[in-house]
Amino acid sequence: MKKNTRISRVNDEIFKEISQIVRAELKDPRIGAMTSVVRVDTTQDLKYCKVYVSVLGDEAQKESVMKGLKNAGGFIRHLIAERVNLRITPELIFKLDESAEYAVRMEQLMRQISQDREEREGAHEGE
Repeated sequence: MKKNTRISRVNDEIFKEISQIVRAELKDPRIGAMTSVVRVDTTQDLKYCKVYVSVLGDEAQKESVMKGLKNAGGFIRHLIAERVNLRITPELIFKLDESAEYAVRMEQLMRQISQDREEREGAHEGE
């Protein structure tokens, strides 16, 4: 149990720092305001950290942001090493998280189904 809370604290610290870095410190024009860190997942041995990123935009914009983050990975890792007190600074692996877009899409579909049902019921009442 102790290790899980430690990893959880490490994840929280890394998440906080990477969010700050992405939001305010990266100068790469590819990484815009519509980029946000959703969560981080560090391995037990602290060698790797998956950074899940949400990007609002089309496929080209998402690809561009992911390339920018990958290029900035060494710089971000260096800043994490300075700010988070760890013996080993994990290697950062950036992953595109599309769960927010998926949720929006599902909500649109549910709304459409509900609207279609209301229209059908309204048509039946008029008969």
